[in-house]
Amino acid sequence: MVYGSFCLTVTDASSGVRLDRYLSDQFDACSRAYAAQLVRSGQVNVNRHPAKPSTRLRPGDLVMGTFPPPVSLRLLPEPIPLDILYEDRDLIAVNKPAGLVVHPAPGHFSGTLVNALLHHCPDLRPIGGEIRPGIVHRLDKDTSGVLLAAKHGGALEKLAGQFRRREIQKTYLALVRGTPAAETGLLDWAIGRHPVARKKMSIHSRRSRKAVTHWRIRRRMAGASLLEIGLETGRTHQIRVHCAAMGHPVLGDGVYGSPARDRQALDTIVCRQMLHAWRLQLIHPITGINLALEAPLPDDMLALLAQLTPEEQV
Repeated sequence: MVYGSFCLTVTDASSGVRLDRYLSDQFDACSRAYAAQLVRSGQVNVNRHPAKPSTRLRPGDLVMGTFPPPVSLRLLPEPIPLDILYEDRDLIAVNKPAGLVVHPAPGHFSGTLVNALLHHCPDLRPIGGEIRPGIVHRLDKDTSGVLLAAKHGGALEKLAGQFRRREIQKTYLALVRGTPAAETGLLDWAIGRHPVARKKMSIHSRRSRKAVTHWRIRRRMAGASLLEIGLETGRTHQIRVHCAAMGHPVLGDGVYGSPARDRQALDTIVCRQMLHAWRLQLIHPITGINLALEAPLPDDMLALLAQLTPEEQV
């Protein structure tokens, strides 16, 4: 994107198009969200008058504005090792280890996946006026597996659209306590904030949103099961909440697992929730090719599986 002032005359082909959509169509690296941000901040006008992102344009309208230069982030690139599963000029997919925080937060601006990506990707282009990786989905700190990031605004917007339309297939592997009676199942329990513990999610929320989880057993063991889990929706803590609600919490889950007094031997030998983002299947946002990104099970889950033989008593 070229930074500085611009002046465009709307043609017949753009008649009736929203202003934010028009700007994203005219400039390759300008996402619709960033265009709306510029309009709201007063940096874009129509016929020399303030406008809204939703303003419908007419032939002959004069669209004028300014693209500010990229903002320098407070975040610093850090040489944190990355296990890269896929990378090209538009996006990067990494195998996030358990324990690595994805996004910086107040008072915690270093040692995150974003710091690592800033160091690894010197070719990052501005997203939303800032030079940063565009992470389009999240994994909890103690969840391992595939995590995807866009390198520029155009890729970010298209990937976000795929997630929003539920076109990206997300598959997880989880070690859970006990063994479900059936081989497969579907959990269709809406999720929202816990009515009392506000940092937790719950299927008993007063204000909840639809959440659908598919599961099947991949391996049965004494006291535990390895589940393959597919998500139709992407609610916060969805897998952990649904597994706990069906009576088979994720092993090592200190938030949604059983109270400490009720925990069994298995819970005492794991150091984090045994949940792994195994596979993402998507359409490349720029080339249109199909991508299947897969992260192998981490060592701690493999070690636990090796201990859990069908004959073991727990």
